[in-house]
Amino acid sequence: MTDGIEAGVKRCYSTWGDTYFDDYYGPDAPYPPVHVDLVRSLLDSPGIARVIDAGCGPASMLRGLPPDLERYGFDLTPEMVAAAKTVLGDQDVPPTHIWEGSVTDRSSFRGAPYDAAICIGVLPHVPAADDARVIENLHAAVRRGGLVVIEARNELFSLFTLNRYSHRYFEDQLIPTQRLREIAGEDAEELEMGIEELQGMFRTDLPPIRGGTQDEPGYDEVLSRTHNPLVLRDQMSELGFEGLQILFYHWHALPPLVGSRVPALQRRASLEIERPDDWRGLVMASAFLIAGTRR
Repeated sequence: MTDGIEAGVKRCYSTWGDTYFDDYYGPDAPYPPVHVDLVRSLLDSPGIARVIDAGCGPASMLRGLPPDLERYGFDLTPEMVAAAKTVLGDQDVPPTHIWEGSVTDRSSFRGAPYDAAICIGVLPHVPAADDARVIENLHAAVRRGGLVVIEARNELFSLFTLNRYSHRYFEDQLIPTQRLREIAGEDAEELEMGIEELQGMFRTDLPPIRGGTQDEPGYDEVLSRTHNPLVLRDQMSELGFEGLQILFYHWHALPPLVGSRVPALQRRASLEIERPDDWRGLVMASAFLIAGTRR
């Protein structure tokens, strides 16, 4: 990961150490952290005694894991590391089990091999060129047959959102805009009119850009990518994982553009349709986990 990107991410999270857990995992979070139970169920397997959380934040996931597990973790942001040590210290986890590190640096995975490694909320902040390195580091961090669970934001959810993410996905991934312009010839003017009309079909002013709370950049002001779950699964397979399964979570019963009008109904209905293995999650869930074992 380039120094500039890491520096931006560290600044973004530097003010979140004390509030991040409540914001996303607490009782007043916009959506319940349904992925916690998914991760717990995946780790509830024979032979898993030591687990490392690569990018642990303020021990968001580690604090809720069974106390009989040996829990380790590291994070890029010093404030997150400090919060994690405090929380886990109250659970008798030694402070030496938590340290500063980067998922792109293999030396950060101290104490390997582990029985399992999880990586939650981190991949969006990793440049595409470093995805393979992170996957390889997670692969090396576990023993043969060890479990790895990676979380990512769902790129295909853009097909359901009807907002600027949808417009960007159509233009960047689905429509060969530049090539069409090169070969348009006498259709060039009509093509440009069509491209402009397409943009008008989406609410490109939504969702609002998430800024910082003080002078730090917000989540949408640093690198915050999405991933195609099918492509990421294939990449993990190529890099030495087997038994891969995609588990979708944070479903949306209505496109956010509509659901924002009826937020209570959106939340209630979405929780009813939460199905980690339902194919509709490809477009209706905003996030997913991929779990697999090292070959």
